[in-house]
Amino acid sequence: MVDPTPQPGRSFLKSGVGLIALAGVVVGFLIWLPPARVFLLISIPIGVLIAVGLHLWHQYKPVKDEDVDKRPLKLD
Repeated sequence: MVDPTPQPGRSFLKSGVGLIALAGVVVGFLIWLPPARVFLLISIPIGVLIAVGLHLWHQYKPVKDEDVDKRPLKLD
């Protein structure tokens, strides 16, 4: 039976291995699929711009506690 309690070192190892595998897949696509290069050259800057814009928006207009619906499903 597998122990369900998380172990401190193992979760980092799993995430690191997954990140390396993802980087390998991206590099493989860039080498073998030239249209993927164009897609990444277009989509990465757009994603960075959106992320910076959202970060600045929430930095200068933080969400107030009264703006958050505490019970969005209205379950009683």
